[in-house]
Amino acid sequence: MAKLVFGMNQSLDGYVDHTEFGPSPTLFRHFIEDVGRKAGSVYGRRMYEAMRYWDDDHPEWDADRQAFAAAWRNQPKWVVSRTLQSVGPNASLVGEDLEGAMRKLKAERDGEIAVAGPDLARSLTDLCLIDEYRIYLHPVVLGRGKPYFAGPRPPLRLIAHDRIGEDVIRLTYAPA
Repeated sequence: MAKLVFGMNQSLDGYVDHTEFGPSPTLFRHFIEDVGRKAGSVYGRRMYEAMRYWDDDHPEWDADRQAFAAAWRNQPKWVVSRTLQSVGPNASLVGEDLEGAMRKLKAERDGEIAVAGPDLARSLTDLCLIDEYRIYLHPVVLGRGKPYFAGPRPPLRLIAHDRIGEDVIRLTYAPA
C-alpha cells in the first residue's frame, strides 16, 4: 500500500514561494534521489504546470538538473484538474472523484507518492489521506506568499527531523 507524502520547501514564517528561495546544491541532490525513489507524484494543476518545465531539455542545464529532469520524467504523475483537457508524458488526469482515485492509487501502488501543492494537500488532508508531511525548513523570512498549510492544520506528531546541507532542517510529521 502506498503512502501519500506532502513535502515542500518552507520559509521560517510558513511560506512555500519557490520564486523567492530555492534549494542549495546539497538539497537539490537530495531531491534528485528522492524523486528517483518515489512511486509517483500527484499534482494540482498550477504545480503541475510549473513542473512541466522539466519535460523539455535546456542546453544550459548542469548534470544535476539533467538528472532531476530524468528522474521527474521517469516517474508516473497524476494531475488533479477540472480545467486541463490533457497532460504530458507519463501523466494521467484524475477525474471528479478525488477521494476514490486517491484511495485506489494508494491501494494499488507500493512506496511513497508525493503530493505537490498546498491546495491539493489541503483537499487530501480534509479527506484524511495524507500519511506524512515533510517540511524542508529554510532560514528565510518572506512575510508573504502561499502558506504551506492552505487551511486548518490537522493535529500532527513529529516522527523525524534531520539536517540537510548547512542550513535546512527536514521535519517529518504524521497525523496524530
